[in-house]
Amino acid sequence: MRHVPEELAARIESGAATLCHVWILTRRDGAVMGFTDHDRDLEVDGVACRAASGWTAGSAESGIGGACGTLSAAGALDDEALRAEDIEAGLYDAAELAVWRVDWRRPDLRVRLQQARLARIRCEGDRLVAELEGPLAALERVVGRTCGRDCDAALGDERCRVDLAVFPGATCDRRWATCTNVFGNGANFQGFPDVPGDDFLTAMPVLGGRNDGGSRR
Repeated sequence: MRHVPEELAARIESGAATLCHVWILTRRDGAVMGFTDHDRDLEVDGVACRAASGWTAGSAESGIGGACGTLSAAGALDDEALRAEDIEAGLYDAAELAVWRVDWRRPDLRVRLQQARLARIRCEGDRLVAELEGPLAALERVVGRTCGRDCDAALGDERCRVDLAVFPGATCDRRWATCTNVFGNGANFQGFPDVPGDDFLTAMPVLGGRNDGGSRR
């Protein structure tokens, strides 16, 4: 739950023109830098926030409950703050970013709007665009294997074991039929072709033939 100081809440409700955004970026190597969309530099929580950075709030999407939410931000590249070569070298990968709403006349009056991690940052000419993940984004990542009908191995890798020299330039759509009929590699298929899917819910009983509980394939 956000704690909004009463004085700041009153200014937000009144639509005061003294509010601005502040971004405080913390890299994994411990370097901290700040930016603001105010027209003058600010010091927030001991961090000097540059007004010349050209940072903007971009767009934001948030959900209710456990949704992680996404956020974007944009800013200018310059030698004193963010350099393209540092971005390309990965110095900002997985950096933490805190977004604040601040009263520039009283920088101690502030509320944190978002805490996020840099998922991707790219250069577009003399500007940068940052795509951010919310704190619950890790809950949406797939860890380990999933039980799906399609194979999750890469063609020719140590799990697949198809000899690419025998199939030069071949591609695979990861389906059981392709694995068996094209590559003759069913013994190494890394999927679960008999897992029931939506089609199972609409399947009709088979009339006649073999009904021994075996695979419908």
